[in-house]
Amino acid sequence: MPLDNNTILDAIKQAKTQSGGKKFNQAVDMILDIQEIDMKTPEGKIQEVVELPKPTGKPNKVCIVASGEFAFKARNAQADFVLEKADLEDLAGKKKELRKLATDNDIFVVEASLMPLVGRILGPVLGPRGKMPIPVPLTADINTILTKNRNTVLVRMRNQPIIQVSIGTEQMSDEDLVENAQAILRVLDGKLKRGLKNVKFMFIKTSMGEPVKIKP
Repeated sequence: MPLDNNTILDAIKQAKTQSGGKKFNQAVDMILDIQEIDMKTPEGKIQEVVELPKPTGKPNKVCIVASGEFAFKARNAQADFVLEKADLEDLAGKKKELRKLATDNDIFVVEASLMPLVGRILGPVLGPRGKMPIPVPLTADINTILTKNRNTVLVRMRNQPIIQVSIGTEQMSDEDLVENAQAILRVLDGKLKRGLKNVKFMFIKTSMGEPVKIKP
């Protein structure tokens, strides 16, 4: 079972006091040291998108790859960036522009029929960043898609048994940060072979602050 709220709450409060008093809204990260896991197995290649229950104040930038009416709807819904089919085809082979696109946007939502084209052109730059495109049908509600994906995080473990993921920002309430942390822990509890018993240590830290250690 996930850790009790008070344990995480105390760690978040301590991490905030050790944040260094910077003049910007620092991210609050949860870092998990995973034990007793074979990194060569599928279990060692965790990659899960988790929708956080509380908004972080720093919403993801969502790029919509679409054509025709769906692209029109995406612009009306104020998607952060809309990439139409012709523009995508024009980017083929332009590595610098593709890397910038992959860096500038956090989430890529793709009209289902365009997935093969996106895989060919954008796949090489999105894959290494863990930003796998999300296919959606033409009938999907664009506003719902944007709302959901602006508040997701990627929980990823590759090469090393470490997971580092943002649970929000220091301007959020301590209680909201706890809720976001618990949402991630619940997913990992179901993905790891022994659940949270596979977590050796857990840390909470702000971008510029000292980590606060929790032993499950």
